[in-house]
Amino acid sequence: MRPWTAVPPQPGRRFVITGASSGIGLATAQILGSRGAELVLACRNLEKAEAAARTVPGADRGRVHVRRLDVADLGSVRRFAAATAEEFGHVDVLINNAGVLGVPHRLTREGVELHFATNYLGHFALTHLLLPHLRDRVVVTGSREHRGGRLDLDDLAWQRRRYRVFRAYADSKLADLLFLAELDRRLRAAGSPVRAVGAHPGATFSAITSGTGNPVLTAIGSFGQRLVSMPTWRGALCTVYAATMDVPGNAYIGPHGRTEMWGWPAPARRSARATDVAAARALWERSVELTGVDLPGALPAAP
Repeated sequence: MRPWTAVPPQPGRRFVITGASSGIGLATAQILGSRGAELVLACRNLEKAEAAARTVPGADRGRVHVRRLDVADLGSVRRFAAATAEEFGHVDVLINNAGVLGVPHRLTREGVELHFATNYLGHFALTHLLLPHLRDRVVVTGSREHRGGRLDLDDLAWQRRRYRVFRAYADSKLADLLFLAELDRRLRAAGSPVRAVGAHPGATFSAITSGTGNPVLTAIGSFGQRLVSMPTWRGALCTVYAATMDVPGNAYIGPHGRTEMWGWPAPARRSARATDVAAARALWERSVELTGVDLPGALPAAP
């Protein structure tokens, strides 16, 4: 397959990228910045994010902004969304990139497990709160590991089940893909000009295992990534493709290789569970209960 690296020029377009202080989020920002985009790096650690922002093309021209956001904290999500709307007015593309993998069992204030809260639920709320200000699309970050997900909407705290860290991660990524499909379906039904698309980076070197709290697990994860992964910029191309190319709503992009671990951006596959319409609607309703946000009234008007 012919490699895709021809990212279209992006001057005049504003992107919000969550978790952009390192890894795939930062590489995505660097690629988009090199093509003239204006960027809002939404990160939990401001000091780390400010240092990362200085490596993004356009930072010296005032096109790169750093703002605080902890997607696992719904209060932080609400504050960020309100401040972004007030400061910038509109956003062309929201890239829901922030994520964790391998973290110990921990619950948020909403009583949900941290993988689910960070990788999915906070982004569910953020997307809805920014929808009135979005012009183009939402990019949802999936994973090959969604195939191992088995969502239990009645036990999001993992109190009835024995906690399994990688299963919790897979569940959160299954939730992301169900959200992608249901969000785009609802946007289409409402006649919105905004579309929802998705991407996954395959096996890409990133810092996602840095927050495990377990030095052995962190070291194993880092070593494994270095051993089998693509360079970060190559994995980020799948996100960039989904964010900039003329792909239809509900498109899902990943590496083109047979296992989708390595390669250049191409249509990716989803498990049967990730396309279950009833499950997507049930997840949506549960998410509304947990976050207090919903789509009606949040739809942007056609230009």
